[in-house]
Amino acid sequence: MTTDTSREELDAVVVGAGFAGMYMLYQLRDVLGLSARVFEAGDDVGGTWYWNRYPGARCDSESYLYCYSFDKDLAQEWTWSGKYPEQPEILRYLSHVADRFDLRRGIQFETRVTAAHFREDLNRWEIETDQGDRVLARYFITGVGCISAGQVPEIEGLENFEGEWHHTGAWPHEGVDFAGKRVGVIGTGSSGVQAIPVIARQADHLTVFQRTPQYTVPARHGTVTPEFLEEVKEQYDEIFEKTRFSAGGTPYGEPERSALDVDDEERRDIYEAAWEEGGFRFLLTTFSDIRIDRRANDTAAEFIRSKIRETIDDPETAEKLLPRDHPFGSKRTLIDTNYYETYNRDNVDLVDIRHAPIEEITANGLRTRDGEYDLDVIVFATGYDGMTGAFNKIDIRGRGGERLKEKWAEGPRAYLGLSPAGFPNMFMITGPGSPSVLSNMPPTIEQHVEYISDFVAYMREHDLETAEAEAGAEAEWVDHVNQTASETLYMLADSWYLGANIPGKPRVFMPYAGGLDVYREKCDEIAAAGYEGYVLRSRESVEA
Repeated sequence: MTTDTSREELDAVVVGAGFAGMYMLYQLRDVLGLSARVFEAGDDVGGTWYWNRYPGARCDSESYLYCYSFDKDLAQEWTWSGKYPEQPEILRYLSHVADRFDLRRGIQFETRVTAAHFREDLNRWEIETDQGDRVLARYFITGVGCISAGQVPEIEGLENFEGEWHHTGAWPHEGVDFAGKRVGVIGTGSSGVQAIPVIARQADHLTVFQRTPQYTVPARHGTVTPEFLEEVKEQYDEIFEKTRFSAGGTPYGEPERSALDVDDEERRDIYEAAWEEGGFRFLLTTFSDIRIDRRANDTAAEFIRSKIRETIDDPETAEKLLPRDHPFGSKRTLIDTNYYETYNRDNVDLVDIRHAPIEEITANGLRTRDGEYDLDVIVFATGYDGMTGAFNKIDIRGRGGERLKEKWAEGPRAYLGLSPAGFPNMFMITGPGSPSVLSNMPPTIEQHVEYISDFVAYMREHDLETAEAEAGAEAEWVDHVNQTASETLYMLADSWYLGANIPGKPRVFMPYAGGLDVYREKCDEIAAAGYEGYVLRSRESVEA
């Protein structure tokens, strides 16, 4: 970090111009009247939806819920095209929001934050970018996204591949032409499940390399009409209220019945109805104990396996696709469109790389333990260094020069998933230890942004220079996050929630599994108690 004193001074710096960074900018600048700048690596707004342009990219939350709720006029003037918003439509929506609130003038594009150090002599964050910017800011706020750091596995020989390869999280904006080509997709997580059916329709031949079979639920994208989406607008006040105070950030309501308290016929009828409706409702509205009781979960898991058997023509392929090593919902619940049906196509093959691992990428394709595959294009649908990866790409240092990466060496630690102890005036929107990816993201983001905004307003009102999470409060919250996760089935899967997809990453469950409603209530209690759990220092006490 430079010691040059020629630095611009701002009230706040925000990293990232997705849903989180855009709303944070609006709150800081337009509501609080502060000087703020957003630094964004892309050349426009969008965050994860700017980078994830792979074929079939679509949000898993229903469109009328995957949007901002803070402005009633905004909600009324935007009309979604269908049940689930596809990537181009989400990008158009966020562009519309940026235009409507004149946000772009507060965003510096094509600029990546490389370092953020807390200067104890100034009680300011000193921030540097790859474009040579040097900024001092009272508040350092991250909206870097939970799954924005793509993970390309280290496979021997990749540099020798003579074809083209791409990661779904860094897709070429001009697209990829698969016509007449032999394509290999490695990975069957969310991006793989979405991309595979689309690529299969374009490619001459597609080979899917699967390590872990997935539970997926059909999206039923065509079950929502424009008339329904217009009717939603008349109910938005009620819908948004339910969404804010729900566990998962949806207005569906929580079922009270147990999967074990009904007979086999009634249980199957309930599952069938939810299956036909599609989407997250299968997980959220059928039975209350699917996510916490293995016996109840087994009934849902077996139902999905029965649907896979019914759909796949070839019994051997069907057997490869049956998930058995983890409970349903313990990994990210996947929503698909014609995923299983794709394996009935003559131009699609499935390779099980759990039992025959990939050993090498060759000049002409790749080789597993059991054979070689000639490929023109390789698509890495191999996921992300979730929750912490984007933070580790920035040199973040707090008091005494402590590096955030080193503080998190054994797993991320932060009070409320918002504030790491030892890092004054730093706030993380949907950071590790918050509900984040276990709920619908926009209402979760809005809760965080509004909490931070209210906190900053409180600090200004009370002439407070710094706010820093107490180490004891941080430890108690991390223990609570771990205890809450231990009471669920999430711990029974090797998922990216636990960092299991990254070699050497500590196995710690990173999101908060207690629900957005419980989390919101806890944050409100802390705020009402004068931000209990934080050390608040006035300007006089800091100078003394």
